[in-house]
Amino acid sequence: MLTGAGKIAGVVGWPIGHSLSPVLHGYWLQDLKLDGAMVPLAVARDDFARVIAGLQRAGFRGVNVTVPHKEAAFALAHACDSAAEDAQAANLLIFRADGRIEARNTDTLGLTESLRQEMGSLEGRTVLLLGAGGAARGAVLAMNALGAGKIQILNRHMDKAAALAAALKPRVQAQIAAGGLADWTTHAATADLVVNTTSAGMKGNPPLALDLASLRKDAAVLDIVYNPLLTPFLKDAAARGHKIIDGLGMLMHQAVPSFEAFFGVRPQVTPGLRACLEQALDHA
Repeated sequence: MLTGAGKIAGVVGWPIGHSLSPVLHGYWLQDLKLDGAMVPLAVARDDFARVIAGLQRAGFRGVNVTVPHKEAAFALAHACDSAAEDAQAANLLIFRADGRIEARNTDTLGLTESLRQEMGSLEGRTVLLLGAGGAARGAVLAMNALGAGKIQILNRHMDKAAALAAALKPRVQAQIAAGGLADWTTHAATADLVVNTTSAGMKGNPPLALDLASLRKDAAVLDIVYNPLLTPFLKDAAARGHKIIDGLGMLMHQAVPSFEAFFGVRPQVTPGLRACLEQALDHA
């Protein structure tokens, strides 16, 4: 017998065609025999607030939020969890029966769990973080949660990296610093882990143009982009012998609390789920 009838959620972004969230949630809905749906919704930046209000009226349970709306989602909410407060960004909006919107940030959890599986602790290690947007905020908190000793933020616009470092410095124990992409070579030589939190390399976007020659051979490289699964950045790192970590782990783990909020059951991250998502990417 089907349960959870009529429960509908969405994933909102611009663009949205790259998103695997409908496939991911669809896998769990089928596996758990729940009657529900996750609807992809392409929403331009200027339309975000109006669309969210319409989805509330239409009876949606809530939405996952992807680029470029994570900071706007946080600003729109009536209440938020500590992760969203720390990151000043949200990737999950839950619509309550009284009309209020609750914002959560599960990106930090997703990245933390993915890295814990792949690398264990980051105790005392140096992380080089590329980007200074909403995803970068969550990534800083994830690195800090795993014990990173130093987090160096590099961004095309150095002032934005500096602003992010200043905002998060009181919230983390790790040493945190900022610079521009021109500083890549200097900082790459001391990094234990490089994390790309930008959309560079995502399907339809130009790749990161960085020379990995200055990275230590034992440095790991993580890209939160998952479409394509192996970005040019990861392909280059793999060809040079670095341990690489793709964005699927983060995607799967961050979706667990979203699915539970939308459909009332806590799902499991399994090899079968990953295989399903890899197959979807192969046919994208």
